Amino acid sequence: MGKLYVVPTPIGNLEDITLRALRILKEVDLILAEDTRTSSILLKKYQIEKSMLSFHKFNEHQKVKEFTQWISTGKNIAMISDAGTPSISDPGYLLVKSCLEEGLEVECLPGPVALIPALVNSGFPSERFCFEGFLPQKKGRQTRLTQLASETRTLIFYESPFRLLKTLNDIKDYFGENTQVCVCRELTKLFEEKKRGTVVDVIHHFESKTIKGEIVIVVNKSKERILQGE
Repeated sequence: MGKLYVVPTPIGNLEDITLRALRILKEVDLILAEDTRTSSILLKKYQIEKSMLSFHKFNEHQKVKEFTQWISTGKNIAMISDAGTPSISDPGYLLVKSCLEEGLEVECLPGPVALIPALVNSGFPSERFCFEGFLPQKKGRQTRLTQLASETRTLIFYESPFRLLKTLNDIKDYFGENTQVCVCRELTKLFEEKKRGTVVDVIHHFESKTIKGEIVIVVNKSKERILQGE
């Protein structure tokens, strides 16, 4: 039988990839990529010539059984996303689950994921935290925010630049206007930005500019730290 390798790829700076990840990508029979056009840039930089197939949120339900079958017949397949670790707010979970249910070996390499550098850069308590990924856009959004209002761990969200201000305003409304946040934008890239402060201050900062890029929002829910800042 073959094996499924879950291979993290850089979240921005293409140098943030491990030697082991490069070796695996060179050795496998096939690479499943969230967007082959994006992944081809990385592979070209490291002179990796390997067949790629698209595997993304719009086709993963249809393709899971097929790729699981390929692995069961002996193919070694690497799965990568556009950036970071597959299955962390990206496709991957269904294929990992399917392979494990069929008794196939799955190996996840350590590597880049945006939430960890955002958490550390925030300066907020990091010994206990809660990663929420993307908040529901509509149905269930209010319920989720209401539940998180009583959370005391540091919260981490991913967000689109088009919904950043909406989410920051929701944080203000549900968690309080003195809530401390850190918005990390375009981590490891040329125009990386980290803006810390009360949620009101951060809203004012981003209201006056065009918002672009990948975004991580870190929210300080520690009562002690928030009280000291008031």
